[in-house]
Amino acid sequence: MPITEKDATKYEQGIDRDSALIFSKKTGAETYDLFALANRIRDKHRGNIVDLCSIINAKSGACPEDCSFCAQSAHSKTDTSIYPLMNKKKILEAAAVSKKYGVKRFCVVTSGKKPSAVELDEICDFVSELREMGFLPCATLGMLDAQELRQLKDAGLNRYHHNLETSEAFFSEICTTHTYRDKIKTIGAVKSEGLSICSGGIFGLGESWEDRIDMAFALKEIGVDSVPINFFTPVTGTPLGNNELLDPLEALKIIAIYRLILPKSEVRVCGGRSLTLGDMNSLIFNAGADGLLLGNYLTTTGRRPEDDLKMIKDIGLVL
Repeated sequence: MPITEKDATKYEQGIDRDSALIFSKKTGAETYDLFALANRIRDKHRGNIVDLCSIINAKSGACPEDCSFCAQSAHSKTDTSIYPLMNKKKILEAAAVSKKYGVKRFCVVTSGKKPSAVELDEICDFVSELREMGFLPCATLGMLDAQELRQLKDAGLNRYHHNLETSEAFFSEICTTHTYRDKIKTIGAVKSEGLSICSGGIFGLGESWEDRIDMAFALKEIGVDSVPINFFTPVTGTPLGNNELLDPLEALKIIAIYRLILPKSEVRVCGGRSLTLGDMNSLIFNAGADGLLLGNYLTTTGRRPEDDLKMIKDIGLVL
């Protein structure tokens, strides 16, 4: 499957489901041909710019939802910290550090189904301050309704993040306290309020390639702006704590196929990147990614920001 300019032109508007399934079965040298194709499509639609974001776990643990992958679920027994909503000073101090590294998007994340009305007022205050600092503020606050999202937008929110996590068919295997349709409803509310939409999922939960591809096409139908790709990191005490890490080449293949299905969206590599990919981290861009979560993740440690910035520079990309 040597990649030619003709191939890049053929697929530059996106591949169909049958092609995605065929590409998912590529092995050996053909895997790198797949990466080359995804890289061309990335360059065509996204150029050589890498979009950086950072997150802060602003309220941690004790979540009533039973997501089997999550270390913050009250249904699991983990060593994850439990604390209430952080004060504004801590939020802004963390944001200031991120800004020094060229981060444009700073995301406030809270555990739980959704924040209380009092907490939402505080978060809106955070958002306004982040906007004044020059960020494009983002939030991950669970299943909000249109009125709550409008309050955040009025405070200066640019983007709302709400993952589908996996396919509709597989969703009940990883969560029973809310449904896939609940997530679709939330994303619909985000769209109705005119906010940018960030939605993707977690890979390595036991899902099939069909599940991965189905989620990609669901995201394409929604019209998401940014697709976060997370690789599952097993945490002792969760139902999936004995899962194995994805093979690095399989993880990169996921990135490439998502680029080919969603050629114009931001494809952002987030949680689990450092542990899953190891020395192959720089290949995320060759496989089609154009976005990166810089720094630590919600409950696990990421790579040093300095190392990621050097990696971006060394392969000829810019912020």
